[in-house]
This record gives sequence, C-alpha cells and structure tokens, in this order.
Amino acid sequence: MIKIAIVLGSTRPGRNGEAVANWVFEHSKNRTDAQFELIDIKDFDLPLLDEAAAPYLGLYTKAHTKRWSETIASFDAYVFVTPEYNYSTSAALKNAIDFLYKEWNNKVAGFVGYGGSGAIRAVEHLRLIMGALKVADVHTQVSLSLFTDFENFQVFKPASVHLQKLNEMIDQIVMWSKAMKGLRMEMVS
Repeated sequence: MIKIAIVLGSTRPGRNGEAVANWVFEHSKNRTDAQFELIDIKDFDLPLLDEAAAPYLGLYTKAHTKRWSETIASFDAYVFVTPEYNYSTSAALKNAIDFLYKEWNNKVAGFVGYGGSGAIRAVEHLRLIMGALKVADVHTQVSLSLFTDFENFQVFKPASVHLQKLNEMIDQIVMWSKAMKGLRMEMVS
C-alpha cells in the first residue's frame, strides 16, 4: 500500500495551514488506493540546521533529526501544504526539507498552496527544491486564495472546484508512487 504524508509546512501561530492540511487529510483518508498521515513539522521542533555533517551523508547525531528522518523515510510520497510568505514557501518548511536528503530520493510530491495568489510562487520554489532532492512532482496542484477561499483571511471555506483538483492530484501521486516504488526496490537490491 502506498503511504502518503500530508506535510503541514507552517509553524506560525494562528496559521491557516492547519485547516487546509486537515481538509486535505479528511478528503484523502477514505481512499482505498493509499494510506494517508498528517505530519505537522511543528511537532518535530527542528532548530535551524544544527547537524554538523551534510544531510546526504546521513550521519545524524541529534534525536530530532533521527526522528524526522525515520518519519520521512517511511513514506512513498508527500503532499506539501505550504503558505506563500514573501513569494516563497515558509522558512520552517524549507528548513525541515533541508535536514534530510536520501529520505526524499525517488519519491513523489504534490502541492497544496495557500496565499494571496494561491501560493503559485511558493509551489514553484518547492518544485525546484524537489528536483534537487530527486523527488518527482506531479503537475496538478491545489491553489487556494486568501481572498476567495478564506472568510476574512482566517476561516477556511474552499470553493468546491478545489476538491476536484485535490482528487486529480492524489490520483497522479498514487500512480507515480507505484512506479517510483519499483525504482526504489531496484536500487536497494
């Protein structure tokens, strides 16, 4: 069974991402083609890159890094829920991603972004980052606007069209994950 992490990529107090990530999880968990788990980077309390060795070496010395590594390595794919802060993703999500390397390799990612312009620029930055980590990202993404999908910029009320995009994105993630799982198995043997 394909395992997909829904990664909540903001740690800001009062974050809109929590409602968005819960929406993704609630609409995904009843699918029968994959298992889903909500992963909140806030729960890992990752400081700013405090490991001495480069992540590609996998020589982790800190308990928080080892725990983060075990969690991320256990998944076949990821749905990153990202805000757009100053035309990019959150520093907390970028930091969490940069803690690891091999754990991300040959897996699949999809994106749900929220912001003034649907977090399109934040997702584009994440696509570049995923490429450097050997992560295949699917084309379809969910772009939520603070102006039309949130009441008073706080209460999440997504337009119904986003559910169709979410399902289409997850269909692509599942399909690609099955193919990439075979690739990962070949590389291990």
